Amino acid sequence: MKLALTDLVEQLPGDDVTITRAFYASRLAGVGPSSLQELLVARASRVVEPTATRAVEHTLDIEGRSVSVRVVTPKDGVVNGVYLYLPGGGFYMSSAASADARSTRLADAVGVAVVTVDYRLAPEFPWPAAPDDCEAVALWLLDVAAERFGTARLAIGGMSAGATLVTTTLLRLRDRGLAHSFSGAVLEAGTYDVSAQTPAGRTISDEYFIEVYVGHVDDRTLPDISPTFGDLSGLPPTLVVVGSEDVVLAENLSMVARLSAAGNDVDLRLYPVVPHGFTNHPTPVARRAALDMGAWLRNRLDSNPA
Repeated sequence: MKLALTDLVEQLPGDDVTITRAFYASRLAGVGPSSLQELLVARASRVVEPTATRAVEHTLDIEGRSVSVRVVTPKDGVVNGVYLYLPGGGFYMSSAASADARSTRLADAVGVAVVTVDYRLAPEFPWPAAPDDCEAVALWLLDVAAERFGTARLAIGGMSAGATLVTTTLLRLRDRGLAHSFSGAVLEAGTYDVSAQTPAGRTISDEYFIEVYVGHVDDRTLPDISPTFGDLSGLPPTLVVVGSEDVVLAENLSMVARLSAAGNDVDLRLYPVVPHGFTNHPTPVARRAALDMGAWLRNRLDSNPA
């Protein structure tokens, strides 16, 4: 077991922090949809120009249903690993296409094929649809990665709701004896208690996304919904990335402690002056986080001889 804590406040140049702070001072904070009508409007606004990306969409036939994924490979064609990415969006407005730009940067920087899942969304498809889709694609990758991408080196990651789904997917794989088929996991600002039973979980208990995702479930402490209540042992090395101003900071610090207490290797990167979703914003701190995540992933994949 190893718990690594990196003091990024000391390591980041002062100008980077100042520029990042100024960006957020001039930017209105985002507010998530609070009704179905607002949700539909938010979804419609997420349009990606096809000519601006080299991502290729594939429709997989898995367990009798269709699951769409978007694949970006390195521009030099050399694939050293496969990164399964689960995008965020509160379980209700995720879009694989919205991750194309970051997937392309990661693919080129680290030499990985990035496979992003377009999992089914609430309220049309509440829990367990999203984790079912993510688990299905993870199992598919385990079967086809070597033949399709020329490597069996796998890692997994996600942001916000995507990080939650990474955790539930790994718990499902762990129960199948397959979690360590993934060399590492990157969790960016996940939500790990939607039951409002913990102090951290209560900070988001009135969010609309919780009602549409699990409003039909009586016991929201099920680990497949709120992984903070699960047995977290037997998971691959994990990098937790979160900002000091993130509304779910307490949840992520709690998850770091729980993962470490369960015997897993955990690396926490806490970035200064940044809120939720900061890794998608054009700031020096976000660029530093991207470099850190890329280096961590490269190290984890290189440590896997598969």
